[in-house]
Amino acid sequence: MTKVALVTGGQRGIGLAISETLIGAGYKVAVLAPNRSDDPEVIDALSKLGPSAAYYTHDLLDVDGHAAFLNRVEEQLGPLTTYVSNAGVPAKVRGDMLNITTDSFDIVMGVNLRGAFFLAQEVARRMLETCTDIYRSMTFVTSVSAQMVSVERAEYCLSKAGASMMAQLFAVRLAPHNIGVFDIRPGVIETALTAGVKDKYTKRIEDGLVPSARWGYPADIASTILPLAEGQMAFATGTVINVDGGLSIPRL
Repeated sequence: MTKVALVTGGQRGIGLAISETLIGAGYKVAVLAPNRSDDPEVIDALSKLGPSAAYYTHDLLDVDGHAAFLNRVEEQLGPLTTYVSNAGVPAKVRGDMLNITTDSFDIVMGVNLRGAFFLAQEVARRMLETCTDIYRSMTFVTSVSAQMVSVERAEYCLSKAGASMMAQLFAVRLAPHNIGVFDIRPGVIETALTAGVKDKYTKRIEDGLVPSARWGYPADIASTILPLAEGQMAFATGTVINVDGGLSIPRL
């Protein structure tokens, strides 16, 4: 059977690296993002991914459109065997959590939690209806911020804590059906989203913030995806995997 993966936010950064890794292992990959298909970023990503990738414009905030979006994916590529919930948005403004606006809170929660949950719900329903004789997987790319506090972006931390619980809930619900569910928590990863704080975190890394003494890269995250998708960790469903160079290890 054809291996078909859906990677949300698969056109850039961590998501693009995950898409490349899965395609390299023989998967067809559906890439989801809100960008138009003629966006230069999308065009560049598809040129890297090649013919095994298909791009779909869809906004996670459009919960009512999730089913129609997945219909298009299944019609073009086939039933999903792998789902990677990677897309997310940062806090609109870093600053004192006492100054967070409802607008910033709502957009972060809307994408990272509400939109992500209902898409995962629809994916899970379809996985239960099809391909029941083969192993399938769902992986939620959350963040060390699910547990580590950053008071200057509280809404993001809250959303990732919720997403981490989401992974646990789906793991328990789907375990009897040969569907493994995992929570990958990246640490400080060098992407376009962290470009604005690169100098700040480079200094902190040099001062010992990360035991591995370097930035993480999208490939570090992508390399953890394949064994999860392939069923090599099937009995470890529900596992939280910190991909952070030791950042989240409690230290004195």
